[in-house]
Amino acid sequence: MTNTRMPLSPIDIAVGGLGAIGLPVARQLDAGIEGLRLTAVSARDRDKAQTHIAAFRQTVPVLPLHDLADHADIVVECAPAAVFADVAEPAVAAGRTLVTVSVGALLARMDLVDRAKDTGARIIVPTGALLGLDAVRAAAQGEIARVTLITRKPPAGLQGAPYLMGRGIDLDGLAAPLKVFEGPARAAAEAFPANVNVAAALALAGIGPDRTTVELWADPTVARNTHTVEVEADSARFRMTIEGIPSAENPRTGRLTPLSVIATLRRLVSPLQVGT
Repeated sequence: MTNTRMPLSPIDIAVGGLGAIGLPVARQLDAGIEGLRLTAVSARDRDKAQTHIAAFRQTVPVLPLHDLADHADIVVECAPAAVFADVAEPAVAAGRTLVTVSVGALLARMDLVDRAKDTGARIIVPTGALLGLDAVRAAAQGEIARVTLITRKPPAGLQGAPYLMGRGIDLDGLAAPLKVFEGPARAAAEAFPANVNVAAALALAGIGPDRTTVELWADPTVARNTHTVEVEADSARFRMTIEGIPSAENPRTGRLTPLSVIATLRRLVSPLQVGT
């Protein structure tokens, strides 16, 4: 029997935020991903955004964050954590799929997950700059006794964090590694909203933000954002380390993060999916 099924229409994608994460994602969508179509973007600096998209193959509007959900089936949130709700609330209310990188901000708005059950929305968290979330998620189907994330970043990647500024911790001229935080992932996400989205993602994949422990180090001896995940479970014991190259545009963000978002979007339309 001949398969005469017509090809499906592309899924419309809007990208909120055109910084170190959102701009590479928007560029890749504009260059072409089968089954997906860029339909709108948003950015804090509208003029700069217009300059960026002037080189795109397709013309797309630059909209306010809260309007993105009206122009797409999938809304990709790549904005600062402070404006997470401006993207997330309309997307969830409209029943859209929300792909978010501000996972720390999501921890404080888990009511959106309950709201998504009512509206038919989906909230998807890419792996981002971390590794092994599939193994953690699988282990969480059994019993996990302990999850620890040890993050080491060059001092420049932690500059300006509210936690450090509030305590007068100055990282300029730091000569040796300094542990600047140790505590649960929920507290880490509040203290370092631009730095530990990986901790929030790990917590959601595993045993939650209050049982997941985070150590954060300002380390002048490393040139890469280094994350080590340690898990003790009834099914396995594992320790994984990743050394991510910081983005040239924003040292708080790794180059792997936008690639993870792109991989997540491709997965949504791929006939083959690998991994849990």
